[in-house]
Amino acid sequence: GAQVAEFAGDVVLKILANIPVLLLAFVPLIIFFAKNPIVNFLKDKGIIPEHYFVEGGTSETGTIFRNDRILTRLFLVTAALVTFTFALLFVNVGDRSVNSAYDLYYETNDPLVASGKLGLITAMRIDLRHFLFTNETDIPIVDTLPEDVVIKDPDTDHAGTDTNITDPVDDPEDPSATLEPEPTVAPQKEHVFPIDFATISAAESNDSLRNMALYFNDIEPSKSNDQTGIFKGYNLIFITAESYSAYSADPDLTPTLWHIQENGIKFNNFYNPIWGVSTSDGEYTGITGLAPKPGVWSLSKSAENNMALTPGNMLRRLGYSTSAWHNHTYTYYGRDVSHPNLGYDTYKGLGNGLEVKKTWPESDLEMMELCYDEFSDTEPFHAYFMTVSGHMNYTFRGNAMATKNRDYVKDLPYNEGGRAYMATQIELDKAIEYLLQRLREDGIADRTLIVLNADHYPYGLEKEDYDQLAGKTLEENFEIYHNSLIMYVDGKEPMVVDKVCFTLDILPTVYNLMDIPYDSRLLMGSDVFSEREPLAFFVNRSWITGKGSYNAVTKEFIPTPGLTLEDQEAYIEKITQIVRNKFKFSTQILDYDYYERVLPESIWEIVNKDSGYPPDR
Repeated sequence: GAQVAEFAGDVVLKILANIPVLLLAFVPLIIFFAKNPIVNFLKDKGIIPEHYFVEGGTSETGTIFRNDRILTRLFLVTAALVTFTFALLFVNVGDRSVNSAYDLYYETNDPLVASGKLGLITAMRIDLRHFLFTNETDIPIVDTLPEDVVIKDPDTDHAGTDTNITDPVDDPEDPSATLEPEPTVAPQKEHVFPIDFATISAAESNDSLRNMALYFNDIEPSKSNDQTGIFKGYNLIFITAESYSAYSADPDLTPTLWHIQENGIKFNNFYNPIWGVSTSDGEYTGITGLAPKPGVWSLSKSAENNMALTPGNMLRRLGYSTSAWHNHTYTYYGRDVSHPNLGYDTYKGLGNGLEVKKTWPESDLEMMELCYDEFSDTEPFHAYFMTVSGHMNYTFRGNAMATKNRDYVKDLPYNEGGRAYMATQIELDKAIEYLLQRLREDGIADRTLIVLNADHYPYGLEKEDYDQLAGKTLEENFEIYHNSLIMYVDGKEPMVVDKVCFTLDILPTVYNLMDIPYDSRLLMGSDVFSEREPLAFFVNRSWITGKGSYNAVTKEFIPTPGLTLEDQEAYIEKITQIVRNKFKFSTQILDYDYYERVLPESIWEIVNKDSGYPPDR
């Protein structure tokens, strides 16, 4: 109730803006109160004889209806039953591919797509069913590409297994070019824990848990690579930035965001999907490496579980001090329960120790000023931030951060929405500027990894305003989710990565860069620098790989330019099954508290013994 009250103003504004559309909702009510339009139509057409409606009729006239209400009700009930029966028949005899009517009715819970295919009421009923009952749909276990899919590409390997890091190469066509002897390559180690999934599966009586063990046993783990451990022992600052967009990084307006975006590890093909519970699910995917469960607050629900693989728990176990900060109400989305469980010894927000000025939204800069000395007091440290200054609505009436920074954006060639949004991002920029300044003053900027990821793109902007900000019309199934992932260490050489990646890849990538022991099979994303096939997937089950993109709603596959798939349908089917598995087993990890089952304390004693942590200072 309190959470609804906090956004009451936003709700009122949205209602006022949509009054014309809302008025249409009353049209059926008006028709309903008209005098029996259905029966009148049947009478006028002579389909039902007039004497059936004569009050006080005799047995000679047949069934007596003292008024037409009974007939109306019988007609409506019969029509509803017939319609439902035929609809169910068509659902069961039709297409059964992902996002088909059958899939949405029986298997996949995606209220947005389902409401378009099955209707809003049916979609709501299905969502309730998934919430109340565990769905044990038997999806084929697939996590590797089929061997019979042939890739034809005469020029370059678009499989995407290469991270495509920008680097000079020898020209084989140049006779003057000399070939350097290949360096000695250290043996690759697998990112796995000593978990015997085969034994776990054989001993398990629960079918779902047995299938989970089989699934994780069959996954090929990622391995160490030339980027493994380049930030080993560094402090970690992880920021989930409210509604951040790469388009808001500007060398003049937001110079610090621009600097860290352009001078860190730059991921050119990073996607930031929006999930069912926007901000909370955006947090969840970034710091768990799992897809959220539809229909619930996954982050809040995770408070009941062992969340052993989150950065807070992983780094605390390795000797780091850990803290989490949020500059809005500390209980919002149940963070007062979820965040301590994520491994943060300290969690402070507005109302339990982080005394930022209560505005809407609150200031990111003020949060950073208030908490820096506390979280950086002891090295090594890991600090997590969920910012709020970039929150909608994007107007200069009712958004304190937009009003505060209005003068900076008054001359921008955007609509009010775009200008107000940029004003909110200036506050985030000031916070990052302050953070970098303090890290440099303390002499630790060159050993602190800053990771900045948006919870979602700024969907609070009208599409026209976001297009204006981007300088182009954004395609709405993939391109609108293209964003910036920032990984920055002061003074390090910039690096450009062209490999496709997305939010769930952040955690395994950070663990590889910091050489933190983890089991890559238990996360649904991949280390971007590994040799694994890249895969970014979205809430509607669409996906992008190094070989192309597939729109699961329109069923359209667009191959990567210059690449031909010999059996395109087989490739689409396999990747689609992989995506479905990742949603399914992410949900089951949450539902069955799976880390508690497979990660006993004895595992940590083994994997952390030779980890090289905690680092010497």
